[in-house]
Amino acid sequence: MPSFIKTAGLVAGLIAAASALPAVPKLNGSQMKMYEFSKRQNAAAAAAGLTDVDILQFALTLEWLESSFYQQGFAQFPASDFTALGLTQQQVTDLLGVGTSEQAHVSLLQSAIAQAGVKPVEPCTYNFGFTDAKSMVATAAVLENIGVSAYLGGGPLISSGSILSTAASILTIEARHQTFVRVATAAAAAPGAFDTALSPKQVFSLAAPFITSCPEGSNLILTAFPALTMAAGASAVATVGQTINLESSASSSAQFCAFTNGNIVGGTAFSAFTPGSGCTIPGQGELAGIAYVNLVSQAPLSGVITDDIIVAGPMVLQIS
Repeated sequence: MPSFIKTAGLVAGLIAAASALPAVPKLNGSQMKMYEFSKRQNAAAAAAGLTDVDILQFALTLEWLESSFYQQGFAQFPASDFTALGLTQQQVTDLLGVGTSEQAHVSLLQSAIAQAGVKPVEPCTYNFGFTDAKSMVATAAVLENIGVSAYLGGGPLISSGSILSTAASILTIEARHQTFVRVATAAAAAPGAFDTALSPKQVFSLAAPFITSCPEGSNLILTAFPALTMAAGASAVATVGQTINLESSASSSAQFCAFTNGNIVGGTAFSAFTPGSGCTIPGQGELAGIAYVNLVSQAPLSGVITDDIIVAGPMVLQIS
């Protein structure tokens, strides 16, 4: 399997070959595109302190969580509990199939990591907090959305073409899972034209509340951002123009609320944040559907937020 090191070596070889040539174009058009593409990917991964194998380990951590989620849910709730919610027998079968797919993703990622000579991370101990089939399906809708965002955000950091292809093959299935669960819960199948990419650290921060402990050696190099929640008694469903009150142990250093959604130009919309009173959901409806909310120290005009300006979050918010 091609590795991060091999890709970096290819780039270095291109540079060395170019420097040995006479003045005129040092690289042809296709070589220059390959060099620039690899350079961007390697720079982004280096900035995050991640190698290709680190990213695979991160993906495996998420797949372990999803696989364990379905295993625990199906062990607690019989099929009749799901049909009682209004799901058809075919939808119950498909929901079971989602869990089977997540187990297959675990096996594939374990093999890829082991082939790189690294020990794959092991499953953690989880607390998903569901008390019935309804709450399980509701949590599934959130987890599948996070899964899509995780692969979208992690893909650009991968250098190896074969690893990127593996991640893409999982992403397409995660997207199908997401759509199926939305339809099964009578939500819009595709509430927007685009999905939302999140950084590995943002995704880990969303997964961290479900993790109670991990075996030694299975801790990632990532640490979660401070948690962000709605104020006590507030609903996690809101509308554009509504003021929402958010709470975090790190809120005193935040200046803005950042609402990230694939339908927003640049990716994120901002509104001023005041500790104790919160912020107003901006926009004219572009944020409809699931949005990820962070508290940030800056509001870049580009609409692109990076880990270095995130103060707390993200939090999942359903905007109607």
